[in-house]
Amino acid sequence: MTDRIPVNPGTVEWCGDNPGIYLKQDPEGDWSSLAVYFRVTLSPHGRGHTMLLLEQPDSAAGFPDANNLCITDNDALTDYLLDDFIRYFPTFRGRAGIDGMSRLPMKSRRCEGDMKSVYRELMSADGVECCLEWRRLGEPFAVEVTPKDCATGAHDMYSVFFEAGDASISVNGVSFDGRVTDRLFFGQTMSTAFLAVSETWVRPRS
Repeated sequence: MTDRIPVNPGTVEWCGDNPGIYLKQDPEGDWSSLAVYFRVTLSPHGRGHTMLLLEQPDSAAGFPDANNLCITDNDALTDYLLDDFIRYFPTFRGRAGIDGMSRLPMKSRRCEGDMKSVYRELMSADGVECCLEWRRLGEPFAVEVTPKDCATGAHDMYSVFFEAGDASISVNGVSFDGRVTDRLFFGQTMSTAFLAVSETWVRPRS
């Protein structure tokens, strides 16, 4: 067994929080709606917030024709997250909704809840109020993965996760279709709705 070292010699690319909600109508079918949120405290493009919602993940349509939208207060950070991270995440890889989605400047944001039973992230733009809600939250657990098991295939990633037994995505009070299911994640069966906090992505030294 390789000894663990106290200091990772790689380059810290970003850190912050990165919760997500992935819903299916048919547990055996494809994803029906997707959402991911980033609260970034350190990155090459500074601090910022990005909420990405795909009500129709495989439709190259944007808001208001489809609730495929991204709200952000830092466009450079969002470009970086999209190009170097989100497009590599297996759930989002190759989704036409990413290319067709509307990008809207953030008007307001807030969070609610206690991370014990219910937690919400809310962001708004002109004419749009988005809410991600996680319910029936489990106990926190720590995750540490190398590039072999990381979503991008190129990073060491450290995070604290909370699984959610139930969750919803809504725009202007209307919930997206689908429900929480299970998937194989980090070598075990886990919920497709989760909080991920204190997350750090490190590019290993070549």
